Amino acid sequence: MTGASPVALSCGEPAGIGPELAEAAWDRLGRDLPFFWIGDPAHLPGRVPHVVLDDPVQATVRVGEGLPVWPLDMPGPRVPGLPQASHAPGVIAAIEEGVRLVQAGVASALCTLPISKQALAEGAGFTFPGHTEFLAHLAGVDEVVMMLASDRLRVVPVTIHIALADVPAALTPALLERRIRITHTALKTQFGIAAPRLAVSGLNPHAGEGGRMGHEDAALIAPVLDRLRADGMDLRGPLPADTMFHARARAGYDAAICMYHDQALIPIKTLDFDEGVNVTLGLPFIRTSPDHGTAYDIAGKGVANPSSTLAALRMAAQMANA
Repeated sequence: MTGASPVALSCGEPAGIGPELAEAAWDRLGRDLPFFWIGDPAHLPGRVPHVVLDDPVQATVRVGEGLPVWPLDMPGPRVPGLPQASHAPGVIAAIEEGVRLVQAGVASALCTLPISKQALAEGAGFTFPGHTEFLAHLAGVDEVVMMLASDRLRVVPVTIHIALADVPAALTPALLERRIRITHTALKTQFGIAAPRLAVSGLNPHAGEGGRMGHEDAALIAPVLDRLRADGMDLRGPLPADTMFHARARAGYDAAICMYHDQALIPIKTLDFDEGVNVTLGLPFIRTSPDHGTAYDIAGKGVANPSSTLAALRMAAQMANA
């Protein structure tokens, strides 16, 4: 990492475990992986030293002194477990600042700590469904893709937060094609995989079993894959989802495209519950995030597990150097 631009880490919800995770991340890997935290220094628990920066680029050389902080003052103290409306504009500003710095090349990537959509809506009129949609808005892109990734598996759900009963209607050829194309491009440009191999699941058990368990696999998914194979993509499928995720199967592909939320997230959370990373594909910059929420119930107790944050920072740095 010597000489590389640092990773920007936005503060997330101050009342959650974000400030504790930032300190734990510096304690575990800050000297080896330069990053800086964007937020109010007064919100840090103070279990490790911190260094207020005059310029974010100083993070690379000052990381050994303490957690580098790019200060963004917010009104009032942090109260663990109790979000405050007055902090909401600052939380949004920290995300915006992270995007600005990574787009300017000051930071190599953006890693975001968890926010509370409810707290931002109540405190600042935040209307976006979540972090990802807000980042797409800031970047000026129309569509992004959610990937969950670890050292053992990368998965992309085509449909995400909808009821299982609504998946067949939402799963269209156009949506599936866009998800595959964005994933394929990101694997090349952000993960450094010259010839990505994608495994694509079926929707139904046994990928429909010749139509005996549903027609979507043959009628909807297979024609999209045939069309994209003609464009030169290495695609396997539609595959029965129940045989896609054992070790031998995973060795044959770089990412799995799944038709719905649980089909993608159950295997990765089974394999790497504490170290899964949320990666947003389709942005003009690298964005990773730990795969958990604000955890108000344990905020301030010093027991938060930093594994997913450590993995998110490491993955951001690896992608920046791919």
